[in-house]
Order: sequence, then structure tokens, then C-alpha cells
Amino acid sequence: MAVFPWHSRNRNYKAEFATCRLETVPLEFGDYHPLKPITVTESKTKKVSRKGSTSSTSSSSGSVVDPLSSVLDGTDPLSVFAANADPVAIAAVKDSSRKKGDRDQNSIVGLDFEPWTSKRGEILARYTTTEKLSINLFMGSEKGRAGPAAFAVSEKVRTRLEELDDFEEGSQKELLNLTQQDYVNRIEELNQSLKDAWASDQKVKALKIVIQCSKLLSDTSVIHFYPSKFVLITDILDTFGNLVYERILSMCVGDHSVLPGNFSPENVNDTARETCLNWFFKIASIRELIPRFYVEASILKCNKFLSKMGISECLPRLTCMIRGIGDPLVSVYARAYLCRVGMEVAPHLKESLNKNFFDFLLTFKQIHGDTVQNHLAVQGVELSSYLPLYSPAMDWIFQCISYRAPENLLTEMMERCKKLGNNALLLNSVMSAFRAEFIATRSLDFIGMIKECSEAGFPKHLLFRSLGLNLALADPPEGDRLQILNEAWRVITKLKNPQDYIDCAEVWAEYTCRHFTKREVNTVLADIIKHMTPDRAFEDSYPQLQSIIKKVIAHFHDFAVLFSVEKFLPFLDMFQKESVRVEVCKCIMELFIKHQHEPTKDPVILNALLHVCKTMHDSVNALTLEDEKRTLACLINGFVKMVSFGRDFEQQLSFYVEARSMFCNLEPVLVQLIHSVSRLAMETRKVMKGNHSRKTAAFVRACVAYCFITIPSLVGIFTRLNLYLLAGQVALANQCLSQADAFFKAAISLIPEVPKTINVDGKMRPSEPFLLEFLCNFFSTLLIVPDHPEHGVLFLVRELLNVIQDYTWEDTSDDKIRIYTYVLHLLSAMSQETYLYHVDKVDSNDSLYGGDSKFLAENNKLCEMVMTQILEHLRALAKDEALKRQSLLGLSFFNSILAHGDLRNNRLNQLSVNLWHLAQRHGYADTRTMVKTLEYIKKRSEQPDMTHLSELALRLPLQTRT
Repeated sequence: MAVFPWHSRNRNYKAEFATCRLETVPLEFGDYHPLKPITVTESKTKKVSRKGSTSSTSSSSGSVVDPLSSVLDGTDPLSVFAANADPVAIAAVKDSSRKKGDRDQNSIVGLDFEPWTSKRGEILARYTTTEKLSINLFMGSEKGRAGPAAFAVSEKVRTRLEELDDFEEGSQKELLNLTQQDYVNRIEELNQSLKDAWASDQKVKALKIVIQCSKLLSDTSVIHFYPSKFVLITDILDTFGNLVYERILSMCVGDHSVLPGNFSPENVNDTARETCLNWFFKIASIRELIPRFYVEASILKCNKFLSKMGISECLPRLTCMIRGIGDPLVSVYARAYLCRVGMEVAPHLKESLNKNFFDFLLTFKQIHGDTVQNHLAVQGVELSSYLPLYSPAMDWIFQCISYRAPENLLTEMMERCKKLGNNALLLNSVMSAFRAEFIATRSLDFIGMIKECSEAGFPKHLLFRSLGLNLALADPPEGDRLQILNEAWRVITKLKNPQDYIDCAEVWAEYTCRHFTKREVNTVLADIIKHMTPDRAFEDSYPQLQSIIKKVIAHFHDFAVLFSVEKFLPFLDMFQKESVRVEVCKCIMELFIKHQHEPTKDPVILNALLHVCKTMHDSVNALTLEDEKRTLACLINGFVKMVSFGRDFEQQLSFYVEARSMFCNLEPVLVQLIHSVSRLAMETRKVMKGNHSRKTAAFVRACVAYCFITIPSLVGIFTRLNLYLLAGQVALANQCLSQADAFFKAAISLIPEVPKTINVDGKMRPSEPFLLEFLCNFFSTLLIVPDHPEHGVLFLVRELLNVIQDYTWEDTSDDKIRIYTYVLHLLSAMSQETYLYHVDKVDSNDSLYGGDSKFLAENNKLCEMVMTQILEHLRALAKDEALKRQSLLGLSFFNSILAHGDLRNNRLNQLSVNLWHLAQRHGYADTRTMVKTLEYIKKRSEQPDMTHLSELALRLPLQTRT
């Protein structure tokens, strides 16, 4: 293939900009504007008949009609269905809605009521045991199966009663020496057995399982496990209650009727009512009190099928049944279950719940009676371990009765508790369950009651902890705040047990941060350090210490004040375990980035946060996950961005130098530092308006040197390439020409090291598209880089072409030729008398050479060399499997010649014609693209200096696919 000389087209960039600029059209502002909101007028529609409808629409004149309304003819489709509905049904719905709206709000349990499910997991985790447990398993028999259909109803009833008797007489097996986990597994098996029996229509067997499980609640042999046992057994009772209710409800649904949500007993058919009565009769025949109570309470909701007053009559009776339970622990949990069921099915019947509570107060003294003391002595249980077992049940009872209760009722309950002796347990439940606002306004009263409590059984520090939890949610009277803190801390600081101490201090630390200054907070932190340092007690209390530090930094958004707290950093030193220490440091940095809105140069903040960031950085090792590294780097970068010394640029650079030495193991931080230093150099240029003095020139060279030293330490190949380019551009903008050449040479020498594939977001990707993107940016910069006087004409372009030529490209890739095409665009732009853009105060080659013929000759030689490479590649693609690539590249090269070449040259003109034919030769060219290209050529030929393109257009035929 012959060598074609290159002749660049002379460009007049200003004239081209003028022709490409959008035409300015004067706009008359009238009533219409595309951004003006549409005014939709109300349409009135009158229905004429049920099947067909016509509508008359009236609207005020001058309004714009909503276009969507015309589609619906002014009628909302949902209103059509509403108009066709049964008027009786509509009236019933309206009446129901009215009654529901008029109902007392206290009867509805809202989202502000903490459900039992949220307490379940905490109870199971807290009340555990290592003692061996026992359980009675039900042994199934053939008697439990349904009898033949021929049996009479009376015979079926007799059979089922005999089955219940058989169960109570001994159809069970006792399993001994079970671990806690084995016990839990057995209970889960019973729960599943209950569901399986119900699904197989063995209702009596299901009832037997529930009775057996309920009996377990009378056993307090392993007393520490009782609260967890209660949770597990009541799960089974809930399952049984739901199965029975859903069964009876399904019997109320006939072929043509659906039971409404708020149904009344009159809506229940006879079959469902008989079945419901049958269940209650079966339960009434249970001989033992505890299983009879629990099973009946579990199906309390089924009273709705029998009578409107069924639940309200049943609750007081069940409350009285509990009086027969002698063990106070078993009794209080039975009351808790009744309150739980009552709140679910009848939250408006507060009178019954209150009666349950007052009954409990009457029997409260039993807890300290001789019977309980003897029972504890037999089991070897201390009173201080026994009393907390009541807390879950009592907290739930108090929560139910205090929910949306009037102020006078809460006051009455508090007064009744005050009159009882040894009332620490009661007082703790009151503070746990009552509204925080109620407790906070009476804080001094509660402190007085706490002082009067006996230390025996229930320690005072737990009461102060409960009080502190309330004060974290609601504020006490302002005049009482300091006295409250002094009274509480006087008790807390005397605690000898580090775990008891830190549990209380954690709660009251937040109260101190909310209402007092750094002086009081410093005192609290100092006291915590004093108690937790001996014997390294802090090692067992990291969660509480973390919580305290989070509360402190959450309330001190001014970090200058925070770090001026004398004991804050010594408090951080207690976090000796690295993982915990890093988590605390991350928390501090997250809040700093969130709340620090203005840049800072405060030395107190900088020194403290540098210490925090250094702690995070030093935790990085070979085993650290990439996600963790990214998180830490992001936090440190957030700190680096917030540091500003204003016009003291030298101090700013010194900070960046120190930061580089401290954070050298996190590449994203080094990248951020390079960007920050580059921005610092450009800010210096902006201040000096491009006219550097000797001092500022030396400073920007120092910034550039910082970048040149730091970039090689990075690992990412394209990170280095892009930063070399960026730093070179910064150096060029600040007239540091030799430094700019050094950056560009370093980038060129790095290109051969680019691997074939790179890791992008955890996946291996080909690197050539990223390299192509980088080189395009590089070419744009090389246009304005002046030649070095000692290195010859276009020395950077020559070096770059040599590297591109020697780089090993993929055989199936055309990126190398695309790059050569971009080089051709660059060389064409370099041959112009005036370049498209310049850098202020820097003379580019158009100024240095001034259109010198030797420079243009060297430029044309490079163009011819590049064109030869492109044409050789096109010739190599003349194979069946590569013809489509040849067509696309041929058209691309044609467009490049059209845009940048001087087509008045005959040989270049002929080459463009040959490329046009090559693009269409094998039928791979897109006809639409070819047509548009030809139309563009004809349109350009109409310009005064482009008339020669009209002759070219005549030589470019359009071929159809055959």
C-alpha cells in the first residue's frame, strides 16, 4: 500500500465556534410557559342511569383544562363503582366508621406500647441455668384418635372425657437430667407436636399437650430458669389459643356470608357457638388449678363468639382464680399472662387489669414470708438472686396498667407502693413501667423512697439505675437537676463491685452530658477511670465504656470543648483491646465528620484527632479486609478535608507532610493528600493571580515535589497514571516546566507496566479501555506542553508513540489504531498557527515555533508514520472474520480525515474516497450513517472555503446491500 502524505486543514476556531453556536430566538412571554403549572378546574358530573352515563361539566372561563380529565370524561372511575354499590352497605360502613371514630382512644393499643415480643429475647438470654431440668412428655395412645363415624354424639363426648382422665392418670413419661438446651428443644418438639395433632384433627391430643405444658409452670425446682420457662410455655399456649380461635371463626363463614371484623355474638351460627362452648367445658373439667387457668386464659378471645360481655365477665373470675396459687413467683407470672392476654383481646377493660394489680399488692408481703424463705434455703438461693426473677412479670403488669393511664391513677399506685414495706422490687418495676415524664417530674420523691428502702434483697444501685434510665428519656425540673445528680452519684461512687458500678455510671453519664457542662462531665469521667483502672477491671466492661463514650461525643458537637475535657483522652486509653479501640475511634470520626461543618485549625482538635486517626491506621495489617480499609480511609480523608490553615499555606503543607508519614499504609489517604497538595498549589496560583514571587514559586515547587515523591508509593497502576497527569497539569499551570516534563515522562515510562487485566470492584476487567481513556486525556494536555530546548521537536509525543508501538495489544482489539487516530487529531491541532486553548503565562509550541517550516515538516513526518500504521492494520483486517471491524475502522478514519485533513490535496482526497468504498465493500456499513455523513459533506461544501467538498461528494456513492 502506497504512503499517503498528511496535510492538516487550517482551522479558524473562532469562526467555527460562531457557526456552531445555537441560534438565539427572541421569546415573547405570554400566558403560556412550559414551566407554568397547569390549572385544573373542578368538574361536576351528574349520573343519569346505572348502565350508561352522561356528564355535564362546567368550568370557569379562562382556566386551562387538565388533559387527563377529558379521557375520563370528568368522572373518577372509582366513584363509578361507589355509585353502583349497595346503599345499605354504604350506610353500614359509614355507621361503623362513625362508631370507630367515636371510640375512646384508650381502648386502642398504639405503637407506643412495647409488645411482649420485644421482651421475649431479653428474658431468654438473661435467665439461664446450668442445673439439670426435668420434663413430662405426653405418650400418645390409640385412644386419642377419632372414633368411627357411627358413634353417637354422647358416646364421643364420653370417650373424650375418658381420654382426658387417662392423661391425668399417667399417660406421660418423665425425662430427667436435661440441660437447658435439651429442655428448650423438648419444648419446641411439643409445640410442633401440638401443630401436627391439630392438623391431623386430633384435637383432644392437642389439648393434652397444652395441659401437660401448663403443668410445668407449677414447677419451681430450678428457680433461676423460671422466667425463661414461662416464655417458652406461653408460646405454646399462644399457638393453641390461635388455633382454637381460627377454627371456630372458620365455622362461622358460610357459603354466602363472611363474618365482619367487629362481629357480635348474633352473627355467630349455632355450630360455631356449640363448638366454642364445648372447648370451655373441656377446659373446665381440668382438675388442677394452674393448667385450668392457663388454658382458659389462652382461649379468652373465644368468649367473643358467646356473649358481648363474655370477656369482661371472665377476666375478674380468672383474676380471682390466681388467688388460689400459693407460690408468689408462680402467681405473679400467672398475673402477667392474664395482663398480656387482656391487653391483646380487651385493652379497654382496664378495671379488670387494675384489680389484678391491686390483688398482687395485697399478696406482695408473701415474698418476704417464712414459706418463701424456707423454700430458698432448701434450694440454696440468696434473696438478692431471687427477687430479680420477679422483674419481667412485674414490669409487664405495671406497663399494662400504666399504659395511657390518667395521672391520678399513677399517683395512687405510687402511694400504695410507698406504704408497703420492703418495696424496692415494687419501686423498681414502677420506674421501669411508668411513663418517663411521670418519673422525671417526681425524681426527688423517688430518690427519697429509694433512700428508705432496705438494702436486703434488692440493692439500691439498681433503683438508681432505673431512675437514670427514665431521666435519659425525660428531663426533670431544672432546679432539681444538680441535687438529683449529687444524690445519685453519692450512692454510685461508693459501689465496690466494678460491674455494678459501671452499669449505673453508664446510665447517669448520659444524664450528666444532657444537663451539665464539661466540668461535671470531666468529674464523672475521672471517677469512672478511678473505679475501672484497678485490676484492669475495664477489660470486662468494654460495652458499657463504649456506650459512655458514644453518649459523651453525641452531646458535645463542639470538638474544641470535647477535647478540652481533661479526662477524655485518658478515658480512651482504657480501651486496650485493639478491635474495641478502633471501633471507638471510628465512632469519634463519624461524629466529627457529621457535626463539624467548618474547616478547623484548632491545635487541640488536630492533635487529638491525629492520635485517633493514627490508632485506626495502625490497626491495618495483612489480614484486614478491603471493606474495612476503605471505611478507615474514608474517615481519615474526611478529617484531612476539614483541616484548613487559611492563608498559611506553608503550615498547611507541613500538615500534609506529617499526615503522609502517619497514614502511609492506606492508599486512598495518600491519594487524597496528593489531591489536597495539588489544590493547595492551585490556590497559591489563584492568590498570586499567576504571577509568582520567588517565595511562592519555591512553595509551588515544593508542592509539586511532594506529589512526585508520593505517587510512586501507590499500588494502583491507573491511580499513578492519572495522578502523574494531574500533577503535571498543576506544575504546568504554575510555570514549573521542567517538573511538568518529569511528570509526563514518568507517566509515559509507566505505560508498559499496565497489565492486561485489572481488578475493578472485585472483578477482573480488561485494561485497554481504561488505558484508551487515559491516553485521550494525556493527548489533550500534550497539545499545550512546550518542547524542551534540549530534547528536540515533539520529544514527548515521539516517546509516547514508541511506547504505544511496543505495547502488546490484544489481537482482537482495535484500540491501538483508535489511539493512532487520536494522535493524528493531536498532530493536526499542533500544526495550527494558533492553538485551541492555552495555559496562562505558558508559551506553547504555536508561540515558540510560530509556524516554522521545520516544525511543520517534523509534524507531517509523524502524521505519515501514524497513517502508515493505520493503513497497515486496515489491510491486515481483510479476512472474513474481521471484515466488520475493517468497515467500522475505515469509516472512523474517513471521518478523521474529513474533520482534520486538507482534502484539497489530491492524494489525501483519493485516500478518503478509497476509505469510503472500503467501509461499504462487504455490506457491513450502516446505510443510515453513510447517508447522514454524505449529507453533512454536502452541507459543509456550501461554506466559502469548503467548495472542494462538493467534488468529493460526487465521488462518494451510496451502495445498497445485495
